[in-house]
Amino acid sequence: MEKNLTPIKILFISISGNTRAFAQKLVAYAQKVRQADPTARLVEITEIGGDNQFIEMQQPFTVLVPTYLGGGNGINNGNQEIMTNEMRETLADNDNYRWCYGVIGSGNRNFNAQFGLTAKQYAAQFKIPVIDFYEMRGTQADVKRIYQELNDFQIKFEQHLSN
Repeated sequence: MEKNLTPIKILFISISGNTRAFAQKLVAYAQKVRQADPTARLVEITEIGGDNQFIEMQQPFTVLVPTYLGGGNGINNGNQEIMTNEMRETLADNDNYRWCYGVIGSGNRNFNAQFGLTAKQYAAQFKIPVIDFYEMRGTQADVKRIYQELNDFQIKFEQHLSN
């Protein structure tokens, strides 16, 4: 890895605390990796909601979104996202989405077609890729995999910016 890499910036919204817990696991994992490799990227997280919803991003970042939908099956009905509007507004404000290189979704796999549907809707609306999904608070394997994916996506995005 290159020296002095910029941190992985993550914006997230957490309703039940699961997304916050996963974001905090990513921070802790990055710190552990940095101890072994001083050139590894750290993770910086910002929770959206309340006073900080009007953020202007001018660096690459990703978003973590939980899935909260209004009932139904996610296919014929129940595909209306109901709880993460502040994140959607943050991405739209000041065209912040232009700096966003992807979205990571979470939820409960018991909800079948609705699992990760909010992330898929964000991807379609803002024309950004879905990087990955994890369930509930995520496992340590999820944390490791997604940390690496975030590194890879950020490198590609930074290369695109420099061209």
